Amino acid sequence: MQDAGSGSAPRRDTRAQVQQVALELFAEQGYEKTSLREIAERLGVTKAALYYHFKSKEDIVHSFTDDYFAAIDDLVDWGKKQPRTEETRLEILDRYVGIVLGGGEVFRFLEQNRAAVQGMEAGKDRFARFRGRLDSLVDLLAGPDAPLRERVRATAAMLTVGATCHVYLQQVDDPDKLRAVILEIATDLIR
Repeated sequence: MQDAGSGSAPRRDTRAQVQQVALELFAEQGYEKTSLREIAERLGVTKAALYYHFKSKEDIVHSFTDDYFAAIDDLVDWGKKQPRTEETRLEILDRYVGIVLGGGEVFRFLEQNRAAVQGMEAGKDRFARFRGRLDSLVDLLAGPDAPLRERVRATAAMLTVGATCHVYLQQVDDPDKLRAVILEIATDLIR
């Protein structure tokens, strides 16, 4: 992330504000019934100002997925630079749990608007785009030449993180407690 003096922080903040307002409106009235004009009005900007960041609602939705994948890419890049130790493996799991929990609102939106998202070009290849990243995470957890059993265990850990975060995030009062439980189970899977 660039520092505030580099000139990109205000753009990033505005982009994040647009994403948050869009998520709120999509949750309130649905993706199909929300217009760019309404997003701009809630933000208190002109539609032209909104266009500077996003040309369409679909661009906003793409940005959710792009940001999620960028966070995973950053984690993979970080993990590749670390020593292959148990501590590093646990840190990778912990950071991944944080990424998934941080995307909770977005995943709720994607689930609630599955038909609309599947109709988008980026929605069609979302799992394929995730698959390569999953493989990279498994390589970091199990090792690229690990036996099948260890690779399956690492894959199960990663998929368990995603599935349980999505299932339980709305059902718990304490996200930190959920994070600890998920991390404990994922850690058990890779040991």
